[in-house]
Formats: sequence, C-alpha cells, structure tokens
Amino acid sequence: MITFDRVTITYAGRAEPVLRDVNFTIAAGELCLVVGATGTGKSTLLGAANGLVPHFTGGTLHGRVTVDGRDTRTSRPRDFADLVGIVTQDPLAGCVTDTLEEELAYGMEQLAIEPSVMRKRIEEVLDVLGLAPFRSRALRDLSAGQLQRAAIGAALTAHPSVLVLDEPTSALDPTAAEEVLSTVTRLVHDLGMTVMMAEHRLERVVQYADRVALVHADGHVEHGDPRATLARATVVPPIVELGRACRWDPLPLSVRDARRDAAPLRAALDGITPPPACAPVSDEPRVGVLKARDVVVRYGRVVALRNVDIDLWAGEIVALTGRNGSGKSSLLWALHGAGPRASGSVTTDGGVGLVPHTPSDVLYLESVGEELAQADREASVEPGTARARLDALVSNVADSTHPRDLSEGQRLALVLAIQLTENPTVVLLDEPTRGLDYDAKHALADILRALAARGHAVMVSTHDVEFVAAATHRVVVLADGEIVADGPTADVVVASPAYAPQVAKILAPLPWLTVSQLARAGAFSLDGATP
Repeated sequence: MITFDRVTITYAGRAEPVLRDVNFTIAAGELCLVVGATGTGKSTLLGAANGLVPHFTGGTLHGRVTVDGRDTRTSRPRDFADLVGIVTQDPLAGCVTDTLEEELAYGMEQLAIEPSVMRKRIEEVLDVLGLAPFRSRALRDLSAGQLQRAAIGAALTAHPSVLVLDEPTSALDPTAAEEVLSTVTRLVHDLGMTVMMAEHRLERVVQYADRVALVHADGHVEHGDPRATLARATVVPPIVELGRACRWDPLPLSVRDARRDAAPLRAALDGITPPPACAPVSDEPRVGVLKARDVVVRYGRVVALRNVDIDLWAGEIVALTGRNGSGKSSLLWALHGAGPRASGSVTTDGGVGLVPHTPSDVLYLESVGEELAQADREASVEPGTARARLDALVSNVADSTHPRDLSEGQRLALVLAIQLTENPTVVLLDEPTRGLDYDAKHALADILRALAARGHAVMVSTHDVEFVAAATHRVVVLADGEIVADGPTADVVVASPAYAPQVAKILAPLPWLTVSQLARAGAFSLDGATP
C-alpha cells in the first residue's frame, strides 16, 4: 500500500539529510509503528506518506514514495484527500472550522459526499470516540485530549484507506487512549485499513503493531518484526526494557505475556521491600510554598473546579492526573494566577512559572537562539544558561532554527528550558512529556529532581503513567473538578489499573513500579541475569 523507494529527504539549510536511503513497504491492512528518538525524523517520514513533505514543508526529496500506486512526486497532497487521512502532532493547527460537528463534516464536504451519508458518519465517529456530548462545542473550548480525538475523528469521517497518526494518544488519559487505539485496531482488522503511527508512549501501542519502522539518528530506517526490531532499539517501553534485562525470549510486548515470563522473578522478589521509585530530596521538615483554598473556576455555566484545596511543599514533585476534561489545566492556570478564578484564594512564597500544553503560545521570536538569549536576559542569568537547559532535554537543535520548524517534542523542550531558566519557586507543567522520548523524559525527571532539591515545588499535569511512577513523590487525581485522591505515588497509581505502570501490572501484587527500582535492588545485573 505504501512504498518508500530509496527515499532521501533534506531540508534547506541543513547539511545532512533528515531521512537517508529509506527502503521499505507497508502492506495493505498493516499497522506500522514508527519509533525513534525525539527529532530523528519520524514526523518527516509520516508527512512523506501523502506528499506534505516536501510539497508543503519544503526541502528536497530523492527517490520515490507511492501510496496505492499514486506517486507523491507528481500528485499534490490534496490529491490524496480521499486516500490518506492524517493527524499531526498539533491537532489545533489542522482545524479549519469553529465547532466540533462542523470540523467532522468539513473534509467530507470537500469530497462532495452526500449529506445523508455525512450525517451517518458523523454520528458513528462521535459515538466511537466518545465525543457526542461535545458535538456543538467550540473547538477552542475543548480540552487537549478532546481536541486530539476530534482531529482523529475528522480524519476518519472521510473513510480513508490509509490513516497517518503522529502522536495520537499524547494528550489522552489512559482510558481514552485505550479507546482510541482499540478503534484504530478495529479499523485495521475489520476494515483492512493501513495505519502509520508515530508514538513516544510505546507502552500503549507496541502490542498492536504488525511492523515497526525504527528511525535512527543518522536518518536510516530499519523496518521489520516488532520483537526483532525492538530488541536492538535504544527507544523501548518498560516492558521491553524489563524483558531484555531478564533475557526473556521471545521479548514480551503485552502485559499478559510478560506476567507469564515473570513468575520466577515475582517469586524471587517476594518479601523484598523496593527502594523508592522517586526518593525524597530532603529529610528536613516540609515547608509550604503554595496554598490554595476553595478555588472555583467557571467558564460560563460550566464549572471546571469546585472548591479545590491543595498545598504544595518545597522539595516535592507532584503529579496532577485525571481523565480529559477533569479540570487539570484550569487548576494549573488558577494556581499560576493568569487563569480565571471565580472564587477562592491562592498564596505563594515566591514566583510561579507555568509551561502550557500548547508551548508555541509563549514563543514569539524568529529563532531558537533568540528565544534562549531573551530567556537569559529576562532571568538575569549567565548567558548560555537556557541553552544548557535545552541541551539537557534534546540534542541537535540549532540556534538558527525557527521555533515553528521544530518538532512538537523539540518545541516543548525549548519552552521548558525558557521557563526553568526563570528559576521560579513553584513550577507548573501542563503535559510536559508530550513528544519526548524515554531518554528526554529521564533528562526532564533529573531536571525536576534538581529543582526539588533546591527547594522548589513542582506540579506536573500528565497522563504519562510511566513518568508519574518514576519521577513524582505524590499524585493528585481530579474528577469533574474535584480532588478524589491525594497521596504518595506508589499508593495512588497501584490503586487504579488504568494508571498503574507496566512493571506494577507485570509484578502485581508486589509493590514495584519501575525497571530502575529493580536494577537498584539487584533484581538483575546489567547483563540481564535474574536473581
């Protein structure tokens, strides 16, 4: 269905190709998972599947990409509208109407589909993606997760033969992500749809993949069986990391298979107390740096937060979780002070910094270098401080690059670097791991731990359960604008199957959360020997 024939893609101003001599074929009815480190070219590979690269992005393409016999060199992206549905990393950037229902209809209108057929397809997609209650809502009023589902729905209503998804679950809570992925797999297995999907949260999707395309840092792409390819990959989910450490053969890709292999490991670990997944940064008495009482946030007649009380403490990293639309972003903005607050009070001991879930909102200069230099000046710090923060998160981001030309993960890392340069007492981050690979998330966790060690309070709104397990001390769960759980990370995440990390599911009922915990406890050596 999709063939890459000796494809090399080079962007203007770059000495080296982003993709180099790519050769592989995706058969009809296959789900191909595209993996690789942040910034290696996954989005470029996806964009080449319908000609967006290079017709829209610019650059030079050598070789040939064909989709069901159509050549992207001679056909424009619009010529693939009936064949390829595409959802980008930034779903709002692809929206062209005002309301959800209008957005679902727009693509079909361009294809001159009969109104009666359009209505039926809209109802099907609204039900499948759980969006029926929001059909008349303005797109700007949807949460990030709702907007991501809306973008997927807009692509599905045209009934394409090929679906290209760039980070489709990055803004979705675990339950919503499972619903979307189950929908995609049904399309593959029941209708024979061909799917190309890039995703950093591999723990969510790897078990569904028929093939894996591994994008290397030098631009080469390795394509093959998921187990064989991931056995050599540097970017792998915890289940594969655990399988490689324990030398399980074949590598498990699902929790069910891993639990079968892990029986001897569970027996060996029985009675052993695990070290903290995220150790406390200090034994000193806790010092409060933010106190919120009776916080209420309304948007018209919609109550987003109801009488929320919360305290943040110096040296603590807190995860804020909950289903999409539960009020997480509203709480962060209310705590920051820039968002609406109908009533209640927020007092802080020092400044509050916020990284929004749409990082491009705070970027306004013409290059990465200008943004970093401006951050240093505004924070009155040594020149190069912001650059060092950025390099700790992602590599190979040139000063000359325009922020709009960065991948979603690179753009997020840039905003993180800018905000952290301000060194605020309280750091609030809204979905900071979107677009970041596992190494970048480890680097982010190290930065947050360093902030906590210096006495800062950190709150991270996220659906990334693996990051929560490894990098936070405490979890606050929101539901319908109210706090329904607040406690130590190990207690809260294990209590909910949806929010439990993979290691916890594999080793249940034992209280282990991460592969790192197992390594530190000597559960296996670096060469993979089990206890």
